[in-house]
Amino acid sequence: MSEKLTVEELLARARKPAEVANKLHKFYKGKMQTIPRCVIRDFNDFAIWYTPGVASPCKAIQADKDKAYDYTNKWNTIAVVSDGTRVLGLGDIGPEAGMPVMEGKALLFKYLGGVDAVPICLDTKDPDEIIQAVKWLQPSFGGINLEDISNPKCFYILDRLRAEARIPVWHDDQQGTAAVTLAGLINALKIVGKKKDSVKMAVIGSGAANIAILRLLFADGIKPENTIVVDSKGILHKGRSDLEKKQKENPYKWDLCNKTNAENRTGDMKEALKGADVCISLSKSGPGVIQPEWVRGMARDSIVFACANPIPEIWPWEAKEAGVKIFATGRSDFPNQVNNSTGFPAIFRGTLDVRAKTITDEMCLAAAHELAQCAEDRGISEENIAPTMGEWEVFIREAVAVGMKAQEQGVARIKVTREELTKQAEFMIKNAREMAELMMKEGFIAPPPED
Repeated sequence: MSEKLTVEELLARARKPAEVANKLHKFYKGKMQTIPRCVIRDFNDFAIWYTPGVASPCKAIQADKDKAYDYTNKWNTIAVVSDGTRVLGLGDIGPEAGMPVMEGKALLFKYLGGVDAVPICLDTKDPDEIIQAVKWLQPSFGGINLEDISNPKCFYILDRLRAEARIPVWHDDQQGTAAVTLAGLINALKIVGKKKDSVKMAVIGSGAANIAILRLLFADGIKPENTIVVDSKGILHKGRSDLEKKQKENPYKWDLCNKTNAENRTGDMKEALKGADVCISLSKSGPGVIQPEWVRGMARDSIVFACANPIPEIWPWEAKEAGVKIFATGRSDFPNQVNNSTGFPAIFRGTLDVRAKTITDEMCLAAAHELAQCAEDRGISEENIAPTMGEWEVFIREAVAVGMKAQEQGVARIKVTREELTKQAEFMIKNAREMAELMMKEGFIAPPPED
């Protein structure tokens, strides 16, 4: 960072969005609305868009359900589905209270990826009911983004729907976080000159995000045996009888006990960090969760991703003073933001543009590597390892990479060339941004009230 801020100034900056959020949410009465896509030249056009003309496309879809992608906005529309049980850092606040977050997610989908997204907050916590609700929604949507659903049921819901749904279903807190984390780590390892198949890694937290991150990192070459995972009770290892007893409830953590930590080390976070090349932490909001003296015990040229919100587990300057070479957070006011927003809009853009039936781990890997390459192409450094939301061309390249991988794997419903995918992604993303700018310029979106 170019400016030196005190802890008090940083905390004040972190609190600022919350201070104005209530005022602006009430003023705008939400963040999304529905506007026409088709022409309305005069009232005679309603005979085309509605009765009697609409019967013709209805019959065409009845004969071939896939024509819904041609005759309706299903091709570009997804649902953001949540039960409100794990909303940001707020926990189980309920579906109504989760709506502002789901609307915000829909806004990011539209502005960054040109994807029309509808927030759907379900009044049930039962995983089987959530699965059934998503299945019932399939005729109306081209994809489903699961959001802010508590662990461990989020794994069960995602696994079932990926296996059983006819449209792509993904969980951004799992797959999205994993993709952008991998992208940042790829470039961080390049800068420090370390190989992914030999680095030692400590992972702090064993929630949905970190479990999914590990799955993707292991698929990309990070060695499970060189990885140590820590939960609230300490290091995961084969002797964790508490997790063995609960393996039916949460088999994912017990699986990590058996495949990671080849040395069978025990102890706490401090022990896990000893000699580690990389620390990835998505645990609880800091500061003070990770102590400077603990990271001082990491390997030379260490990498720390402290991504708790709103405050990272350790302050950047504390980590740097303790010898950390590359430090990343989830915040935009520190260098090296590792944020889902550079992932999910483009991944769904590419998925929808080839009408993919699912979003595979390989598609997420393709997105991660393209993100990393985009940053490398414009230059990476210790404080600039990943693309930002402002680099809009990145979303085009990422979408194309995802669409091409989907076709390569045989999960795409249609064949599209790289050139066609590029043109489509560029048009949709530019169109969304320019539409927002035009609506603000013309007053259809009112300027916010002055303080």
